[in-house]
Amino acid sequence: MTTKRMFSWINIAVAALIAAFVYLPPANSRSARAADPSTIPTGLMCEIMARPELALITDPQPEFSWVVNSIVPGDRQTAYQVLVASTAERIERDQGDLWDSEKVESSQSSGVEYTGRPLSSETTYLWKVRVWGKDGQVGSYSQAQTFRTGQLSDEHATACYPLTNTTVQPLRVLLKARGHYFLDFGRAAFGTVELTLTSPTAGNEVEVHLGEVPAGPDSIERNPGGTRRYRVMKLKLDEGTHTYRVAITPDRRNTGPNAVKMPKAVGEVMPFRYCEIVNCPSRLDASKIRQIAMHYPFDETTSCFDSSNEVLNDVWDLCKYSIKATSFCGVYIDGDRERIPYEADAYINQLCHYGVDREYTMARYTHEYLMTRPTWPTEWILHSVLMAWADYLYTGDRESIAHYYDDLKAKTLLALAREDGLISTQTGLVTDDVLKSIHFKGQLRDIVDWPHGNILGLKGGYGETDDFEFKPINTVVNAFHYRALVVMSRMARDLGKSADAQRFAQAAARVEKSFNDKLLNRDKGIYIDGEGSAHSALHANMFPLAFGLVPSEYVASVAEFIKSRGMVCSVYGSQYLLEALYEAGEGDYALELMTDRSTDRSWPHMIYDVGTTITLEAWDNKYKPNQDWNHAWGAAPANIIPRCLMGIQPLEPGFAKVRIKPQVGSLTSGSFDHPSVRGTIHADFRSVPGESFVLNVAIPANVEAIVYLPRLGGTDSEVAVDGKMVQGTLAGRFVVFDRVGSGSHRFERHR
Repeated sequence: MTTKRMFSWINIAVAALIAAFVYLPPANSRSARAADPSTIPTGLMCEIMARPELALITDPQPEFSWVVNSIVPGDRQTAYQVLVASTAERIERDQGDLWDSEKVESSQSSGVEYTGRPLSSETTYLWKVRVWGKDGQVGSYSQAQTFRTGQLSDEHATACYPLTNTTVQPLRVLLKARGHYFLDFGRAAFGTVELTLTSPTAGNEVEVHLGEVPAGPDSIERNPGGTRRYRVMKLKLDEGTHTYRVAITPDRRNTGPNAVKMPKAVGEVMPFRYCEIVNCPSRLDASKIRQIAMHYPFDETTSCFDSSNEVLNDVWDLCKYSIKATSFCGVYIDGDRERIPYEADAYINQLCHYGVDREYTMARYTHEYLMTRPTWPTEWILHSVLMAWADYLYTGDRESIAHYYDDLKAKTLLALAREDGLISTQTGLVTDDVLKSIHFKGQLRDIVDWPHGNILGLKGGYGETDDFEFKPINTVVNAFHYRALVVMSRMARDLGKSADAQRFAQAAARVEKSFNDKLLNRDKGIYIDGEGSAHSALHANMFPLAFGLVPSEYVASVAEFIKSRGMVCSVYGSQYLLEALYEAGEGDYALELMTDRSTDRSWPHMIYDVGTTITLEAWDNKYKPNQDWNHAWGAAPANIIPRCLMGIQPLEPGFAKVRIKPQVGSLTSGSFDHPSVRGTIHADFRSVPGESFVLNVAIPANVEAIVYLPRLGGTDSEVAVDGKMVQGTLAGRFVVFDRVGSGSHRFERHR
């Protein structure tokens, strides 16, 4: 493990001690006299924004969140008090002249709604919070956070940050010929270049070439094909020394009526790593040219992963950077070809973003954008329900699911159900009213995976559906329908809509029974592609397994079939293939797929063979000739590594309870810092495969965990927990410890 990434459980404990004392109130502060300084909330958010002062809040009743930053082991919040003030002086004196919630008996630390005096538009406010711990002692108030209102409105809207940029100097500057320079910025980014040049006269014209694809070690490929980008702009110089920012020529397709537009204040951008300057009148070095990389605000420090496998580390770095780089227009879009959001693309992007940064607004904004601008695939409509659930699960904030509740109900596509519960878009049930309810104009079509083998001039049998046989009752579509019903029931329950919760739960149970009665080939132990089909594709099996539809007695046979097919799916499909494998306890094989250097269907192929620095839209150009080189739906490991390999997933909204279930395969060590709305969750392990497993975790206060340790072939359930032998609960291949409290814990299991 490299020194720069190493973060042991001891470091975490020390960090917690330091964090608890980063703010001490003034000696004359009322809170200093009365409060316990060991519990000072940190990580404040307003409208799920860590930096609300950078944006404008339009919600008259914004929601507040915070981290219960206690050093007391097992501590939890039992009450809170929020103050909102109109001036810094009042908040400093602990006076909430707009709102003093007084003491509220509750463990809620996310999505707490403002209920004070009416706020005014275009005004700056401050807020802070203090909490009571499990012992009933009150802690100190947090530092105050500032937020600004825009034009307040009762119309629902998600506040978003303005775009920002990073200035990047070239890693290499090469003089190719007189006045002709080649520059490599190390990684591709969406943006432009800024350069400082000296010209003896006005009117000299410089050519600026930008591109993603190299043509050898010191030039840009000027005909990269597909949607790989190259462009040349001409820059007229003034006399003397001046700094110029190159204006990017717009592309007609991705700046058209349906595309998400760049803000006028930012200007047009393009993805590029390489630059050539031709007819340069003055000497050029790294200090005189910069890549201006546009992106949504991104905190590099909130997540960290390292393991004993350097290939996996490189895959993580590629995928993490891809999430930052592709955030350039503030919405999750489909790369640079169209700049249009698609639900499935956005869902993968959303999960990845949650894994790499403590940032939730871009995901919510994109999800809500798509609620009324859906795209054509049947499964993409169903993805909207999954996106809403993920938003709620990771933020603990109900505002969005409450506002869009009726739309989400429609997007379960329950209106298309036959008597047995299975749905189809080809049985005459897709009426104008159904389309209106999901805000769609057009024809719904099942997609399964993309691209299909009969489009884009694909030759040699290429296509990403594993010869899936499309039938009116489609196995993949109904797997998504089942999952949408399950999470819709959970959301209805939490919103207090008990009748709906029961109805959706009953519908899910009906689908589960019919699905397994009619689509499971029990003789072979695998699923067919659809009703009336004799074919079993990878997709017909990986989606049911990923979504928990497979009866326990068939999990092994379905998993073995999936393993026999390999990666015969797209980069999109790989999300669900990997989820399915981890669901079946096949972490070893999932790790092999993520680190496989022997095939062109892998992330190592993208890194070492293709040379991209942002994930591709497809595994290789031959699988999608018009693909782009900057598509976040190819970045699945950015969420699979934290959620499945390290096994860190929220079980209750807002991370009130978290599961830590590492499935690390052949790795001998690994470490992850996972951002959450309640604070950083840390896990690191050391493993001798089949012999021993040591897991250190650091759980924030006000969070409860369920921790899984591999059984290692043993029959007993005894594990050393914090130096004491403790009996866990045997569950399949794991020993389980529930109700693990906050703080640092060490688990040791030996065969």
